[in-house]
Amino acid sequence: MLKKGFHFYINNFRGFSREVWILAIITFVNRAGTMVLPFLSKYLKENLHFSYSQVGWIMVAFGLGSMLGSFLGGKLSDKIGFYKIMVFSLFTSGLLLFVVQYITSFEGLCVGMFLLMVIADMFRPAMFVSLGTYAKPENRARAFTLVRSAVNLGFAAGPALGGIIIMNWGYSCLFWVDGATCIIAISAFAFLVKEKKTAALSKNELLESNQFNSIFNDKIFWVFIVICWITALLFFQLFTTLPLYHHEMYGLTEFQTGLLLTLNGLIIFVLEMPIVSYFEHKNSSKIKLILWGSLLMTASFYTLLFHFWAGVLVISMLFITFGEMFIFPFSNSFALSRAPKGKEGKYMAFFTMSFSLAHIGSSKIGMEIIARLGYQTNWFVMGSLGVIATGCCFYLLALLKKEAKTKTISKQ
Repeated sequence: MLKKGFHFYINNFRGFSREVWILAIITFVNRAGTMVLPFLSKYLKENLHFSYSQVGWIMVAFGLGSMLGSFLGGKLSDKIGFYKIMVFSLFTSGLLLFVVQYITSFEGLCVGMFLLMVIADMFRPAMFVSLGTYAKPENRARAFTLVRSAVNLGFAAGPALGGIIIMNWGYSCLFWVDGATCIIAISAFAFLVKEKKTAALSKNELLESNQFNSIFNDKIFWVFIVICWITALLFFQLFTTLPLYHHEMYGLTEFQTGLLLTLNGLIIFVLEMPIVSYFEHKNSSKIKLILWGSLLMTASFYTLLFHFWAGVLVISMLFITFGEMFIFPFSNSFALSRAPKGKEGKYMAFFTMSFSLAHIGSSKIGMEIIARLGYQTNWFVMGSLGVIATGCCFYLLALLKKEAKTKTISKQ
């Protein structure tokens, strides 16, 4: 029985191209070294002694840069190809990380974080488009999950190691490690993977692309983007307000916060691929799965309202972890499947921009609520936003049903 279960688990990782595996490996290397982000709010608050409001504004600059970078990355991926964008983005952002650690003024960090994220987040839409090119259509959702698994395995190691580095060598070392892993990872990718041009469009695909009016007329996509924005806003609390809450409410050290984040990464690494593979084989509705994920995210923040016991931090982490597993792999796949051929970069740009906008909201809204009304109010607001996201999922299901019916009638 155990042997059968092991073979079933391993089979979930079969069928990927060499390029997809290499992309997953370099993503792991890069993510394991990305230790700055989970501790950035603590670094700004406790080491540089900025106010909650200033920390929020620096995170806003961080998010605005991310939005612009995502837009440029998607647009340029359609024009000059994803490969060049990926190499430029990760290599240059690695160099910029070496520089940012020496900036300590509020204004300087707003500008520095903005420029860093413009360059760094050009990578994300380009990477999504690359998966659409290197992965087979039938295992695209699993390919997204494989890369996410690499991200989360790296994420499982990174924060705990980051906590140890902070306690022994300080925050400055994090910037050196983060920058170095960016450069090492993308150098390995450029050496091992050759640029692959996207396949020429068929007559039907070319006709569909030419008939494409505007992404802004795709109502279904924009309702979906609202859901992505809200759920990402909730998720980013892990990196903005929650590390501060761990310390100020329960007295947790950086290492203990890192262990909680490591729990998130390990669970996702072990369980996400089998879960995605199971629902992919059942051809389950991606939006229904995202709906269940939204409910779990909602439960995660309402759980934090019961603050009489430190164990609620673990329970909340479990809820948000399983919510993440139901939302993000299927939202990636849905966004790419919604794009007409030749317009994938544009769709993935707006998809990744929703995450950048969420980063702005997660930090600024969260920090302002905490500064004025306290942590408990913030958790209630975040849980209520989760309820709104769940309602939007029901609305999106109705829109998709109506669209399917319209297409059926037009074919008759």
